[in-house]
Amino acid sequence: MGFLSKLFGNKEEKVEELVLKAYMKGKVVDITEVPDPVFAQKMMGDGFAIIPEEGTLVSPVAGEIIQVFPTKHAFGIKSGDIELLIHVGLETVAMKGEGFDVKVSAGDKIEVGQTLLTYDLELVKEKAKDIITPCVVTNMDAIESISVLKLNENVDFSQEVANLKLK
Repeated sequence: MGFLSKLFGNKEEKVEELVLKAYMKGKVVDITEVPDPVFAQKMMGDGFAIIPEEGTLVSPVAGEIIQVFPTKHAFGIKSGDIELLIHVGLETVAMKGEGFDVKVSAGDKIEVGQTLLTYDLELVKEKAKDIITPCVVTNMDAIESISVLKLNENVDFSQEVANLKLK
């Protein structure tokens, strides 16, 4: 037995962190930069956002789809004890699903990197307030902290973007 395992014992505990992968190709920004007070003031939870370069959304985690909004622009995902909301664009609800092609349904089990949605990014630029796409933890009581690793960097699908430390 090595020195560290004598010191700390064998780790057989529950998962202590969850890594969030890039759910879009684009630039990662702080949640406070989202031009909408509901997200910027963390009313729904803490997280980050990506300014997308193309119209594809993939899952940042393995888990289950718990909600697909009827207007196709937002998804609820559960991974272990963590619940995430990904909201494609701002004021996209007014588009009533136009230009959005959802690939999953509530109850579906999903893998990291699985396509959830493809959409017409140019149409969103034209019809919505903004294309920025926030991802927030909606049950903040389940986590101790969130650290965004790639702030103000461009990311490609499935690169590690954030770490959640679980309670």
